[in-house]
Amino acid sequence: MTLPAPAKLNLFLHVTGRREDGLHLLETVFQFIDLQDDITLAVAPTGTISRTHDPEGVSEADDLTLRAARALKAATGSPLGARITLTKHIPMGAGLGGGSSDAATVLLGLNELWQTGLSRNQLIDIARPLGADVPIFVHGQNAYATGI
Repeated sequence: MTLPAPAKLNLFLHVTGRREDGLHLLETVFQFIDLQDDITLAVAPTGTISRTHDPEGVSEADDLTLRAARALKAATGSPLGARITLTKHIPMGAGLGGGSSDAATVLLGLNELWQTGLSRNQLIDIARPLGADVPIFVHGQNAYATGI
């Protein structure tokens, strides 16, 4: 299964405050744009989760695609695994949400491949600890957002 992982643009971004933990509170509008990474997912019946790509400077521990797959596996108890291939087109570190989109696409795709039956809201709950933008990409629509 190959799925698009779209980029986003913040049409505006206002810092509205700061939390006690130092994270900024934001107000923004996310607009999806016509730039995407491609995520290819295959079921690994052995239960292992692996990547076939090797993004420059991203360790396996920091790879959001692997973290997303492991989070879904932990949340559902699925005995299945996944082989993840990322074809990168969104520039890393450009503020276009590439890593967050990749993680969300893995959650959505594996939810289907593993037939876990989770709702979009349940996937959003799994997405939250992965990063502030990941739930927006699971939501899958342009959005006005506040918070972190």
